[in-house]
Amino acid sequence: MVVRDYNTELTYIERISANSFRIKKGFQPNMNVEGIFYANSRLEKLMFDELRNSCRPGMTGGFLPGVKQIANVAALPGIVGRSVGLPDIHSGYGFAIGNMAAFDMSDPTSIVSPGGVGFDINCGVRLLRTNLFEKDVKPVQEQLAQSLFDHIPVGVGSKGIIPMNAHDLEEALEMGMDWSLREGYVWAEDKEHCEEYGRMLTADPSKVSMRAKKRGLPQLGTLGAGNHYAEIQVVEEIYDKYAASKMGIEELGQICVMIHSGSR
Repeated sequence: MVVRDYNTELTYIERISANSFRIKKGFQPNMNVEGIFYANSRLEKLMFDELRNSCRPGMTGGFLPGVKQIANVAALPGIVGRSVGLPDIHSGYGFAIGNMAAFDMSDPTSIVSPGGVGFDINCGVRLLRTNLFEKDVKPVQEQLAQSLFDHIPVGVGSKGIIPMNAHDLEEALEMGMDWSLREGYVWAEDKEHCEEYGRMLTADPSKVSMRAKKRGLPQLGTLGAGNHYAEIQVVEEIYDKYAASKMGIEELGQICVMIHSGSR
């Protein structure tokens, strides 16, 4: 990694507009394209504080600053356009989280990197629409929050409360949401709102290593660690009525649960 003082680093970063910044070639070695990232004032401060802290003497190890990771992605073989940091940008494993890049598959040197942004390949967010409204939840919000903490295992090394043996895990991997339906964890209509109706028909658990299965066996039903969360949310504004209606969201004040988790 190139080591420079903070003021020198800033000469490679140019503000394009109120909320966008260009990362010039040379910020990191061998950049094939420029980088760009988008940030409001709060995220801008975090991004530059991260960079400033990394320039302090003796600051080694840990995550690289997000801007450095964007620039590193710009150095990957076959990248086209720019290495882009979206408005949720922050340090990750390899790529920054929120870092997007496209690669020319006609270029024989281009990369394919399933683990570019980390090793949890199913990390993502799902919105669960409930039949409740804010007026229903407000009087019991403290109890509800405590109940979530009591019943959802979280953190590194946490174990799920779903009874599970090796055979059960094989079935869950193969059947997907049909397994959850059989075990009483979902309703049949929930499948209508999931990709592939909650089940990949070509799923083959035999392709998953025993080591991975052993690690995953106690984790079904856990939330995970890091930036994973289960959050009770209120619909305050609807921007796209058509898209929202497809998700069952049609009125302000509806209660939804947003779940950010991974391969569990």
